Amino acid sequence: MTMTSTAKAPEATVPSARRREPGRPSRFRPGAGKQLQGGPFAYIALAVVGIGSLLPLYWTLVAASHTQDEVLATTPPFLPGGRLLHNLDAAWNQAHLGKAIVNSFVVAGCITAATLFFCTLAGYAFAKMRFRGRGALMTGVIATLTIPPQLSVVPLFMMMSDIGWGGQLESVIFPTLVSAFGVFFMRQYLSEALPYELVEAAKIDGANNFRIVLSVVLPVARPAMMVLGMLTFVQAWNDFFWPYLALNQQNPTLQVALGQLSASYTPDQSIVMAGALISTLPLLVVFVIFGKQIVGGIMSGAVKG
Repeated sequence: MTMTSTAKAPEATVPSARRREPGRPSRFRPGAGKQLQGGPFAYIALAVVGIGSLLPLYWTLVAASHTQDEVLATTPPFLPGGRLLHNLDAAWNQAHLGKAIVNSFVVAGCITAATLFFCTLAGYAFAKMRFRGRGALMTGVIATLTIPPQLSVVPLFMMMSDIGWGGQLESVIFPTLVSAFGVFFMRQYLSEALPYELVEAAKIDGANNFRIVLSVVLPVARPAMMVLGMLTFVQAWNDFFWPYLALNQQNPTLQVALGQLSASYTPDQSIVMAGALISTLPLLVVFVIFGKQIVGGIMSGAVKG
């Protein structure tokens, strides 16, 4: 009697890394890693969203280039007119926007630089350093986000007056040098983007904390810092509530000056819109200059984890 052997599937030759349990979805899907192609609906949706986002800016331009009677007419204009330069000049002179723009750049620049510096250091400490009470301190930082800023206006105003900073730019800059959102944002980013091994390797090479932050942390955190810097600059540039209370008419920021421009009994809406257009242009310039880095930072943060 001869014994015949049946051929078996070479199950043992299949790499164990590619085995999966029945019913478990595979991680290696067809087409994974390929760039997705948008269909016609995606392009139409993007076009609608883009046009809708530009409409307020376009209407500001249209209103700033007409007279108030034309803007407030039953059928408002839909195309730019010929009074843009006249209205821009009127807004510039009536509200003294030259000094206000300089003050806004000083305030927004100082707040942005300080926020990036302190929030990056604090984010690194909370993300990668081990010390007692770290969790409780981080919880306290996050808890401050739930406190309305209006609750601190009276004690903050009294404090600035006691120091002697009433009506000065310091009263707007120093209370906002650090933001709880910035600390949380940098902590979340560095927790994923900065490996412990990289920090430990720098310590083995003899680097102190200052050298680690300068040579390791800052290059890794640069994309998140660009995003945080843009958000902080825009918020500081557009801030109106606290600067309106802390500053006076002789030393305003841009938003406070625009508030004075529209504070008359019958303000000229076309001139107000011209002032709003002037206040928007610096933000557009900043975004055009740093837009590529900002979008790259957002995408870099989107793919972490």
